Amino acid sequence: MSLDGSGRLVAPERYDVAGWNRAGPEPGETGAAVVAAHMDSRSGPAVFFRLRDLDRGDVVHVDRADGTTVTFTVRRLARYPKSGIPDREVYGGSDRPELRLITCGGTFDERRRSYRDNVIVFAH
Repeated sequence: MSLDGSGRLVAPERYDVAGWNRAGPEPGETGAAVVAAHMDSRSGPAVFFRLRDLDRGDVVHVDRADGTTVTFTVRRLARYPKSGIPDREVYGGSDRPELRLITCGGTFDERRRSYRDNVIVFAH
């Protein structure tokens, strides 16, 4: 995945895959790796449909392209308006491997055909 002109993460085009923010570290490397996916589509649930159900202490496994798997533990889950994402908190550096999982959430805006918020899982 890439960033748009204003530096915001662009959601994956497909609903059946998650995308990693290539502008940041790969999951398992030092820093905050960001992975985003859709919650649902017009045809039903998508990759991160149950993301909002994660709780502190839950374990998340990320399969990497090199065949290895890295494991993270959920610290917290937060919801922010799409226009109010705390960039430093989400994308900022860290001295250890961390993971951010991002999807849509909150109420659905029929006029814009989009959810109003983002749900973000913070894990280390």
